[in-house]
Amino acid sequence: MKRKPTSPRPTPEEEAYVALQRTADRLLQGAEATLKPHGLSATQYNVLRILRGAEPDGLPCRDIGERLITHDPDVTRLLDRLERRGLVTRMRTSEDRRVVRTRIMPAGLALLQALDGPIADTHRRQLGHLRDARLQHLLTLLEAARENAG
Repeated sequence: MKRKPTSPRPTPEEEAYVALQRTADRLLQGAEATLKPHGLSATQYNVLRILRGAEPDGLPCRDIGERLITHDPDVTRLLDRLERRGLVTRMRTSEDRRVVRTRIMPAGLALLQALDGPIADTHRRQLGHLRDARLQHLLTLLEAARENAG
């Protein structure tokens, strides 16, 4: 009779990694449920938030990509979609014609303003039960994990 191969017992690091992935996925699902009725993905929402913070100057595509929460190899296509919807605009700078700056449009700002409350409510539902002290501890742990993750 053949024995079933057994997997090695996961290390604490592996268990923590899987737990982080599951938690991130669950939190993302909640945020995406809030964004979906507005026709936005979480990454598109993130771009709009980045650009709102970069007003009035906007940002080059490369800088937007560096600030994204999750890496997206095709920021240009992402910006194309937002531009088609009238949420962002792109223009070449007069100082260096090779640089294209992206700015958020009034429609993008209005959409973000409409989403500020619902997104805050979503985050409160997801994490509010942890209260301030535990949230601060969680933030400290996550920051420490990111320091050596690269």
